[in-house]
Amino acid sequence: MIEARHLRVLRAVAATGSFSAAGRELGCTQPAVSQQMKALEASVGTPLLIRTGREMRLTQAGEALVRHAAGILAGLTAAEEEVAAIAGLRAGRVRLVSFPSGSSTLVPTALAALRDAHPGTRVFLEEAEPPASVGMLREGDCDVALAFRYEGAAGAEEWEDLVVRPLLTDRLVALVPERHRLAGAESVAIGELAREPWIAGCPRCRGQLVEVCAAAGFTPRIDFATDDYPAVAGLVGAGLGVAVLPQLAVESVRPRGVRTVTLEPAVRREIVALTLPDLAQVPAVAATLDQLARAGHR
Repeated sequence: MIEARHLRVLRAVAATGSFSAAGRELGCTQPAVSQQMKALEASVGTPLLIRTGREMRLTQAGEALVRHAAGILAGLTAAEEEVAAIAGLRAGRVRLVSFPSGSSTLVPTALAALRDAHPGTRVFLEEAEPPASVGMLREGDCDVALAFRYEGAAGAEEWEDLVVRPLLTDRLVALVPERHRLAGAESVAIGELAREPWIAGCPRCRGQLVEVCAAAGFTPRIDFATDDYPAVAGLVGAGLGVAVLPQLAVESVRPRGVRTVTLEPAVRREIVALTLPDLAQVPAVAATLDQLARAGHR
């Protein structure tokens, strides 16, 4: 294996014509230069210098190695500078995957703060719901994944191999038309909505809705199903049914013609940022996690 320090010594010897002059240029002794040149010749397996009295000249192999040394050392210097920039957060890249309501609420605040603190760090955003986003993280397709899970839901061990950064606890609220009989209520038991037509959200949220309704003793009549939160709010606002959404999702759509009512008993989901243990040590990833946590505690 050729070491960079040996290449630097070879270049100095070639430029100055002697071990003693190379030593003076490099700030080391003549014996140290001689020792490093012997080590380099041993590593490449062929003589690099021809010594004839006071004269010293390069062999053909030595000339070839000196010719390549400039590019090699320049490349190493550039690599060292780039790594130092990344480590010092003067540069870096983070691939972030978030679910839609997180993308419109937590992510903008976090990324704006990250850009102010570390303008050289670039973040690429893509949207996906868990568990797909968690799968992307494990497969190396992203560096940080925003995800959620409901309190008391099975499968808590599914994140045991990941670094879990809690962001906030998000409570479900009921959405009713503004002229609905319950529009002025401070809170509502989900059983009071048993006879209402329902607008369901994403498949994962719909599964949670069905479970909550089943616990209250009824099966919701789902008249409309859509993964789009603004569409859910629009259908409710038009008087076509009721819905249950996370508070974070309601914040992201600013619905018209809709009233939100606190749902009892409380149903909550935990919002987290996930990454792999090795990635958590990368400065740009760690800084992104920090800003997401700050956004969650707004």
